[in-house]
Amino acid sequence: MNTSMKRRTLLKVILLGDSGVGKTSLMNQYVYKKFSQHYKATIGADFVTKELHIEEKLVTLQIWDTAGQERFQSLGGAFYRGADCCVLVYDVNVPRTFDTLNNWRDEFLKQADPTNVEGFPFILVGNKIDVDGGNSRVVTERQAREWCASKGNLPYFETSAKENYNVDEAFLCVADIALNNEHQQDIYFQGISETVSEVEQRGGCAC
Repeated sequence: MNTSMKRRTLLKVILLGDSGVGKTSLMNQYVYKKFSQHYKATIGADFVTKELHIEEKLVTLQIWDTAGQERFQSLGGAFYRGADCCVLVYDVNVPRTFDTLNNWRDEFLKQADPTNVEGFPFILVGNKIDVDGGNSRVVTERQAREWCASKGNLPYFETSAKENYNVDEAFLCVADIALNNEHQQDIYFQGISETVSEVEQRGGCAC
């Protein structure tokens, strides 16, 4: 029997983007393999967890799904602090959701106040590529990749939460990047409280 205890690492991941881009759908597709057309707008923030094995480690992703309405942005600081990665989500069919990405990124950095502002890891996700067979798409992949390049070559994924396309791949990249960021900061969370490790139920805050 292997007597070496696996180190459990908790990685906090924040999903940001305008209301309606599919943040809740992406999270639920990834964690529960479920999709619904009828999510209510997230109030405040909510989180779920998913356990992964990466590099012989037991990694727990704590994924925070945040409200996309601007009136909740003032709550951000409490939710953003301690994050290991931030996922910016937009809808490829709605240009306004792409145009606001700079605001979300800047607001996150201001409120999370990470130790390494320049090197903090972001990932960009263009969601809803399935809509109308892709015919209603407005924001091109080239535009998205140029935006990523201008921010230091951020990883970019195009997804469909509805069709479960590229969702696992995007979150695996999130986990890798978050783990790398956590290594750099040399911050380890030794064990997780029972309430968090048991969250297959939903947790979080509905302020």
